Amino acid sequence: MVKIRLSRGGAKGRPFYHVIVADERKARDGRNIERVGFFNPVAAGKETRLQLDVERVNVWVAKGAQLSDKVRVLLKEAGKQAKAAA
Repeated sequence: MVKIRLSRGGAKGRPFYHVIVADERKARDGRNIERVGFFNPVAAGKETRLQLDVERVNVWVAKGAQLSDKVRVLLKEAGKQAKAAA
């Protein structure tokens, strides 16, 4: 099954996550199919906290991909940001 989930990067104490589409059998930071955005939980100032390609996520969900719980929350947040920018 294909999942849309987070892959961890960054340094110790400074996490950075890529939002990826991957086979659920692969390791968290292993091979992925496509990168659809990123999430920086420690963003400060003018740094971008969340960038997500909502259209690509919707394409993958239409193909049957499952969202992780955290990605589901981030997708809602990205939707609110898009409405505020419009």
